Amino acid sequence: MSDPTPPQPPIAGPPTPPVAPPYATAPTYQPPAYPVQPPAFPGQQPVQQYPGAAPTYGAAPYGYGGYAPAQKTNVLSIISMIASILGFIWVLPFIGSLAGAIMGHISLNQLKTSGEKGRGMALAGVIVGWIGFGIIVLIAVFFFLVIGLGASSGSYA
Repeated sequence: MSDPTPPQPPIAGPPTPPVAPPYATAPTYQPPAYPVQPPAFPGQQPVQQYPGAAPTYGAAPYGYGGYAPAQKTNVLSIISMIASILGFIWVLPFIGSLAGAIMGHISLNQLKTSGEKGRGMALAGVIVGWIGFGIIVLIAVFFFLVIGLGASSGSYA
């Protein structure tokens, strides 16, 4: 037996409000609540690194690991040391030693005002440069002395 009445549509209730897609509304951010820590040493004040961050006690002043950013080295002090070493080992005998010594002096004057690193290299350039220059001068004097003595004491045959 079949039922002669057709099925009835469902009864419509109150309309449901439209649902916004998840990307349409921005979530509100609540910063996490950090527990308040006592200072590590008596009288030490906490350091707040940026607004909204938890205060830290005795944290490193620089980034990860507490290392300071690398300080710049004076380029002239590096060149001074290299030139004076090249002059000392006779790759650039006269010019390298003299240039290394002069650039070392200039670099030391720059280091007084710039705050860069490289004082040791500049001092090495000055010292090694003047020592190399002095050795070259002594060799030249000895060479001319020997030639002069040999020419003056020559035999006339």
